[in-house]
Amino acid sequence: MIPRYQKFLLAALLIASLAMGIVLWQLRDRAHKRLLAGETTAPTQAPEVAPAEQATLVAANDMDNSLIPQMHSLPLPADPGARARAVLGKLLDLYAASDSTHPVPGGASSVAQVFLMPVPGTKSSSPDAQLAVVNLTGTFAASHPSGLETESLTVLSICATIHANLPNVTEVRFLVDGQQRPTLAGHADLTRTYLAAEATPTEGN
Repeated sequence: MIPRYQKFLLAALLIASLAMGIVLWQLRDRAHKRLLAGETTAPTQAPEVAPAEQATLVAANDMDNSLIPQMHSLPLPADPGARARAVLGKLLDLYAASDSTHPVPGGASSVAQVFLMPVPGTKSSSPDAQLAVVNLTGTFAASHPSGLETESLTVLSICATIHANLPNVTEVRFLVDGQQRPTLAGHADLTRTYLAAEATPTEGN
């Protein structure tokens, strides 16, 4: 025979289980209703958007092998490396456009990263001088038109655009998929360090 206290304990457990089941069912029903109504308990935050600023893009022109500065308004992050990537992305978007003066496919996604670091061996003459390492994608290099002039214009326009927006950058090196590559598309040397002074805008030949 089951003792009386065990009967009371069993009855209490059954009542507690029933009550918990009812509470869980109510919570599930409320959550389902909120889901259907598109509600959420987490506060929504608008994505951070960098403010638009004036940037100088030094664009290449195949008609006369010139480098011409253009002013564009675009969102520019505060971080210098991200800033350099943003302006280069816009430059390559111009090259990928149907009416481009320097047709090169790829667009902004062709710039994987831009790293900034002090120029090796810099002394007191230029203590703030920086080296920019531009990491391009292998797809961009593989699809770039081959030819000394067109490749050189791409490389020099990238160097000039970085320097125009980040004056402390005095030297530029290139990587492709994070690795050193002999040339861009068979001609322009990517093993060397480019000086920003070599990539000044021109009026054309």
